[in-house]
Amino acid sequence: MRTIRIVLAAAACLLIASGMRAQASGAAPQAAPNGAAATAPAARGRGPAPTSNASDMIAPTIPLWENGAPGATGDTDADKPTLSIFRAAGPGPHSAVIVAPGGAYAHLSMTYEGRDVATWLNSLGVTAFVLRYRLTPYHYPIELQDAQRAIRLVRARAAEFGIDPARLGMMGFSAGGHLTSTAGTHFDAGNASAADPIDRESSRPDFLILAYPVISFQASTLGTPDVLRANGSSGRNLLGDNPEPKLLDELSNELQVTAQTPPTFIYHCSTDRTVPVASSVAFYLALHKAGVPAELHIFEEGAHGGGLALGDPGRGAWPMLLENWLRGRGIIGQTK
Repeated sequence: MRTIRIVLAAAACLLIASGMRAQASGAAPQAAPNGAAATAPAARGRGPAPTSNASDMIAPTIPLWENGAPGATGDTDADKPTLSIFRAAGPGPHSAVIVAPGGAYAHLSMTYEGRDVATWLNSLGVTAFVLRYRLTPYHYPIELQDAQRAIRLVRARAAEFGIDPARLGMMGFSAGGHLTSTAGTHFDAGNASAADPIDRESSRPDFLILAYPVISFQASTLGTPDVLRANGSSGRNLLGDNPEPKLLDELSNELQVTAQTPPTFIYHCSTDRTVPVASSVAFYLALHKAGVPAELHIFEEGAHGGGLALGDPGRGAWPMLLENWLRGRGIIGQTK
């Protein structure tokens, strides 16, 4: 067992104690390739691990817009954002989480960052909605538009889904973490006079869960001037080749945190070579400065990706830490 420390190189070796311990009996394995299913051994938390056939589960899937998505340029599945619904068992209303898989805004890792995660959330009594959002060649703000619509739709249909509209969070992995942090820093209360009742709902998530997230497009944070190709080219896929500098600032979400940003849980690894851990640190520090409740866990070793990483001897502890955070905040373990 070793104490996890967060090292901020830009702050002259400033140490932030994470206040948690994780086993590190060996180096963390590499993540499964994007889009590949992750093997799910026994979970370390109280909830069971996703079963081996989780990727084969058939979940009801609904479109975000019944009559076509605004800005759609075609009529294929790639032009039709959807939510797949994984209901928690038992009486509700349940807490709910919209899950945004990663994939650099170019593809979606729907198994180990989507369905497997939804199954694990179900084991905690949480209803999950896996979001299939639009990707490049679509560019911002289409992706945020899809995320905001998903939040409004679930909130508007809370009674139908058996969930508590005041305990609706969003969880994102990698580029899905960027989308999640964008939803948590770019939201509105809804349009009370909208003809569509879904548009009358708030797009603010009640809490955020960020796993090895893309956060920043700032050269000083990423350690390279080529910010569009950093983060696995997430910036280029989201914004195109020549975005305005002010747009890079607007979507560097550590710069957009306010006191209204939702409470946030963040997990990352120091040895992530795809998305610099400094992004998560910067977001945490911005949350802390704004007085937003936040918890950050950084593990010494671990490659980018991996989803729940339940078989990893070190970072595999992060789902248990997340479960504890959810219980501590009253998000799970209670019904209304």
